[in-house]
Amino acid sequence: MVYEELQKTLERIGLSTNEAKVYLALLRLGSSKAGDVSKKSQVNRTTTYDTLERLLERGLVSFVVKDNRKWFEAVNPSMLTDFLGEREEEAKRIIPYLQRIYKSPGEKHDVTLYFGYKGVKSIFQDIIREGKPNCVMDSEGQFVDRLPYYAPHFIRQLEKKKIKVRHIVREGRNVSPSKTTEVRFVKKKTKSEAVFNIYGDKIAIIIWRDPPEAVMIHNKAVTDSVRDYFEMLWKAVGKRNH
Repeated sequence: MVYEELQKTLERIGLSTNEAKVYLALLRLGSSKAGDVSKKSQVNRTTTYDTLERLLERGLVSFVVKDNRKWFEAVNPSMLTDFLGEREEEAKRIIPYLQRIYKSPGEKHDVTLYFGYKGVKSIFQDIIREGKPNCVMDSEGQFVDRLPYYAPHFIRQLEKKKIKVRHIVREGRNVSPSKTTEVRFVKKKTKSEAVFNIYGDKIAIIIWRDPPEAVMIHNKAVTDSVRDYFEMLWKAVGKRNH
């Protein structure tokens, strides 16, 4: 499939012309600064910045900060169907072609930032893809409140893949977990906007502002240390289920 066909298909799926051009440019470039993306996509610099912001909100782009500069990265094309479900079949058709031009980051980043609701959804889809037990701290029920249509789908996937979740929440919270979730409560007066998800070798910190933001830390040593803290807290609060 030629480049022009890929661009037109992305536009039919729901991207604007500039979004399709910038996304395709990032696939080919790998981790890049906005100026390089502008040159590769042949979209002017100002429009490229605006387009990257929209792709961040769609969850199709993430970024890391190096030397106080943002380096943007396209998400793996396999994730297109997570965000463009209404045209899922068309998205699936072009994914193999996009994979051929996708240049994954040569340098593995410990920290990746996500922005907006679709960016946050990519975190939850990563939890499903990993399939590892998930330890959750400081949730205030924001997930179900902010993503009421997606949350039941996510819970069904947890149950289908039998992913175990251990969830520590503040006393007084009304939680509606999956069948694979065990909940314990701690005495705590302060409400938290930051929720920790610890799974595999990753920590995802979701900050429930409007729009939400997320920080993904992919580092085994750091994750093991935070998981140890979770285990101590889990034992300390005993076996009080909701």
